[in-house]
Amino acid sequence: MKNAPAQKTRRYRQTARAAAAEATGERILDVFTSALQDSWFDAITLDEIARQSGVTMQTVIRRFGSKEGLLEAAQDRFGAEIRQRRSVPVGQAGKAVEAIIEDYEKVGDLITRVLAQEERYAPLRSVTDEGRAVHREWVGATFAPWLNRLEESTRTAAHDALVVATDLYVWKLIRRDMKRPKTELAALMRRMIAAALMLPESQIFNATPSDVRHVSN
Repeated sequence: MKNAPAQKTRRYRQTARAAAAEATGERILDVFTSALQDSWFDAITLDEIARQSGVTMQTVIRRFGSKEGLLEAAQDRFGAEIRQRRSVPVGQAGKAVEAIIEDYEKVGDLITRVLAQEERYAPLRSVTDEGRAVHREWVGATFAPWLNRLEESTRTAAHDALVVATDLYVWKLIRRDMKRPKTELAALMRRMIAAALMLPESQIFNATPSDVRHVSN
C-alpha cells in the first residue's frame, strides 16, 4: 500500500498528459479547418499550421503525419458534427429543413470552398464524394415515410429531387448570391420538397407523428 500515492500520482499525470495532447490535436484541427475555408489547399503548409497552433511542425507531423492526414482527421470530426446537427426524428420534415439550413449556415462556406477544388486534388474529391453520399443517405432516412409509399420506378427520381431540393447550392444561391433571409430559403425548400414527393406541403410539414406512421405503413 506504500506505493498507492505514487501510483495515483502517475495516473493523474498520465490523464493530464492525455488531455493536453487531445486539446493540442483539437487546436491544430481548428487551425487547419480555418485555413481550408480561407486558403487553397496547395497553399496550406504544415509549417504555418504549426505556427498558428503554437506547436512545432514535428508535433503536427507526429500527430497527423501529413497534410493529407490532417484532412482525414478533419473530415472525421467534420462528419460527426454534421450528423449531430442534422439529427432529427424520421418524418419530421419541418425540423429537417431547419436543421439542414443551420448546418449550411455553420459550414456552407467551407464546403463550397472545398467543392471548388475537388477536381484539382484527389484527397479533397474523396471528402466531397463522402459528403454527397452522407447527404443522400440523410435525405433517404429523413423522408423515408413518404419515399417508401412510392413505386420503385418513381422512388429513385423522388429521392434525387429531394437531394437537389436540400442541396448546398440551393443554400448558396439564396443566402449568399441573392442575399435572401433564411425564411425565404426555408419556404423554397419546403415547396421543392413537396413537389419532389408530389404532395401538398400541408401533408408533409403539418403532419403529426401518427400521420407519418400512417404514411409509412
